[in-house]
Amino acid sequence: MRLGKLKGISVLAIIIGLAACAPNAVIDPAPFASLNQHALAYPLKEYVIVPGDVIDVKFAFHPEYNELNLPVRPDGRVSLQFAPDVNAAGLTPLQLRERIMRVIASELNKPEIAINVRTYAEQKVFVDGEVGGPRFIELKGATTVMTAITQAGGLRETARLSNVIVIRKDFDGKPAATMVDLRKVIDGSDFKQNIALMPMDIVYVPKSNIARVDKWVEEYITRVIPGLGSPLTYYWAGQSVNNH
Repeated sequence: MRLGKLKGISVLAIIIGLAACAPNAVIDPAPFASLNQHALAYPLKEYVIVPGDVIDVKFAFHPEYNELNLPVRPDGRVSLQFAPDVNAAGLTPLQLRERIMRVIASELNKPEIAINVRTYAEQKVFVDGEVGGPRFIELKGATTVMTAITQAGGLRETARLSNVIVIRKDFDGKPAATMVDLRKVIDGSDFKQNIALMPMDIVYVPKSNIARVDKWVEEYITRVIPGLGSPLTYYWAGQSVNNH
């Protein structure tokens, strides 16, 4: 039984060593305050059309020219009856209106045009990791980390609450990331960590140490060493026999 006990101790030492490894970390995390300020300021910015948006182009006095549910192609252009290739991406709705007015000026005298963005391609965040179902979450009003996770099916038992990672690009396109300790949000000790999200943020919930160890045990021990079974069970069983 001594050999079995030694094997059990060796396996247990490996498991303890794995559990001590930090699963995820962000170097130089962005301050919560600045991330919140960015997210709260975003709705105040004038919207810029992007590929994947769906728009309506309506003519006040010439409905025959109307274009409804018009997709903005991957190349950033839209196809109109009188102009097959009009650049739309990178423009505000007002700027696109002015561009279309210039294009059709030769056919219509002082056309009255309205641009309506029906579907926003990038008004969403992606939630991944240890949640009920990784998915894109549409932003409809103010959305926080906890709100997005709830909409993604909530946290799994294997979630590591202390190291939830939020990744985003700021207004200048520069990447930023931070770590949120959801334990402090849940117990109410630090609500500022429940940061507001902005379009195309990524929220990643990592596995807990125990979940990582369980996965490693299943994949590299239980399957590789037939008949060993659970190393912890094997070890404690050996202890029980030796103590009687």
